[in-house]
Amino acid sequence: MLVRAYLRASTNEQDAKRAKQQLEAFASERGLIIASFYTENESGAKLVRPELFRLLSDARAGDILLIEQVDRLSRLNDEDWKKLRSEIDARQIRVVALDLPTSWMLAASSDDFSGRMFAAINTMMLDMLAAVARKDYEDRRRRQAQGQAKAKAEGRYRGRVEDVKRNDSIADMLKKGMSWSQIQAGTGCSRATISKIAKRAS
Repeated sequence: MLVRAYLRASTNEQDAKRAKQQLEAFASERGLIIASFYTENESGAKLVRPELFRLLSDARAGDILLIEQVDRLSRLNDEDWKKLRSEIDARQIRVVALDLPTSWMLAASSDDFSGRMFAAINTMMLDMLAAVARKDYEDRRRRQAQGQAKAKAEGRYRGRVEDVKRNDSIADMLKKGMSWSQIQAGTGCSRATISKIAKRAS
């Protein structure tokens, strides 16, 4: 059994590694060793996340997927959450979240009966917290849209200011034939930003 820790933040402006020490402390207290960290800046509302799926590909039956909070794993809609959970279940990976105490026993249970019981309880709790995380995401998006609509009506909304210097640099890197991964590493931007600039240049 190996522990694979997943760290996620929604944007490049946020620190995806913020919870790393908490996960290390949790594992250490239980005599567990974290084999690998998988870190990315992607929205939890997206099903396709490269590092998450690299973790799932690397994991073996019985491994632990360790997260700080359930919303780090999912802010997905119901259909996509079922797809992700099905993938996790098929690989027989145990999801352990610091904000989900019922999952902690999965890191300690050794006999088959206890493991199955804790897994059943944990699946139910995961589904509930995933639904709560999605609702929180939708509520925040709705409030944001309402705030923007009000600001526009009052003539105060200007939208996000474009980082012209950075985007010109990305365009130059694209012209030189640099890969998107190289550009991300060099600028810290998202792949969505690179895609937008690439389309603009085409």
